[in-house]
Amino acid sequence: MKAAPLDGAEKAAARRAARAIDALRRGWPIGVSAGGQQLNLLPVETGSLEAALPASGSVSLLISASRAATLKLLNQFAAADPNLPIQIRLAAPVTAAEIIAIVDPVLDMQYPMKGPFRSETLTNPKAAIAAMELARHGALLPAFLIVDEAEDIVEAEDVAAYADSTALTISAHARLPVAANAEAHIYGFRSDADATDHIALVIGKRDASTPVVRLHSECLTGDVLGSLKCDCGPQLHAALEQMGEASWGILLYLRQEGRGIGLINKLRAYALQDQGFDTVDANQRLGFAIDARDFSIAARMLDLLNVPKVRLLTNNPEKVEGLEACGVTVEERLPVKIAANPHNEFYLDTKRDRTGHQL
Repeated sequence: MKAAPLDGAEKAAARRAARAIDALRRGWPIGVSAGGQQLNLLPVETGSLEAALPASGSVSLLISASRAATLKLLNQFAAADPNLPIQIRLAAPVTAAEIIAIVDPVLDMQYPMKGPFRSETLTNPKAAIAAMELARHGALLPAFLIVDEAEDIVEAEDVAAYADSTALTISAHARLPVAANAEAHIYGFRSDADATDHIALVIGKRDASTPVVRLHSECLTGDVLGSLKCDCGPQLHAALEQMGEASWGILLYLRQEGRGIGLINKLRAYALQDQGFDTVDANQRLGFAIDARDFSIAARMLDLLNVPKVRLLTNNPEKVEGLEACGVTVEERLPVKIAANPHNEFYLDTKRDRTGHQL
C-alpha cells in the first residue's frame, strides 16, 4: 500500500485546522491569522449570538460572495475579485434572529425585507477566505460575526493541509459479497488530517483491462432512505449493475454529502427547492459553490489502488475534467441512464437546463 504521511509541520497545520472546525461546530469563536493579523470570528449558525451582540454601536458580519449576491450586495471594495467574502456593518441593537435571517436563505420568504446594508472594507481578505473554507469543511452556513476575542487560533494556510488528499492511505481491506458481485472487495481509506473515511468497492476479478469506475458522492437521503427527490440511489445501483456486467469495476464512495456542502446544508437546499429554486440556485443562495466536491480525493484513491486509467460511469463531463486534472486518464465516459419520477422530474430538468448535463 502506498502512503504519503504528512510531515511534522503539515500535521501541526492540519491539527490546528481540525481544532478550528471542531470549535466552529461547537459554536466557539476562532481566530484566523494571516499576514500578521488575526480575524476573530463567531459562527452565526452555532454560536451564542445574543451574548456577543452589543446593545449599542455596530456589529460587523462576514458572509460569502454568493450569499451577498442574493442580498443584492455589491463587492464595492474588492471589484477585482468578486469571489471574496463580503463584510457588512449593522447598527446595534440587532437581534440574533435578525442576524440568522440575513444568512439563512430558507428564511428569505419569511423575512423578505432585509437591509439596506453597509459594506465595509474586508478586515483581512486572506483570513476571510480561509474562514469560508473552514465553514464548508464543518458543513456550516458560511457566515460569521466578527468579535474581539478567540482562544482557538488557526493560520489561513492550515486549511490546505487539512484538505490535502495525498494524506489518504488504505487503512482496511476485506472481502464483501454484494448483490452485484459475490466476490467483491472493499477498501477503507483514511487520512491523518481530515477525519473523514472514504470507501472503494472493487467489483469482479481484476485483470489487464481498464476498469469501469463510478465516483459516487454520499447521499444519505437517496442511497439509504430511498429519497425520490434525487436520482442518487438509482444511479448507485445502476452503476453497480453495469460494473457487474463488465470485466471488473470500482465504486468510489466519497463522503462528500450534498456535493461537498454537508447533510444539513443539503436539507436546507431541499427546502429551497420546495420554494421553487433549482439545485444550482439553492447551493448559491446558501453561500456555496455549485459543486464543492474535491476530485483529488478520488484520484488519490485510484492511485493507491494502482489504477491509472478508467472508463468513467457518469452523466457529468466535469467529473471527467476533474479526474484528468488530477492525473487520471479517462478512456471513455459511460452514461448512467435513470428514469425521472414525478418528485424529481423538475429537479433533474433544471440541472440539465442550467448546466447542460446532470450533476
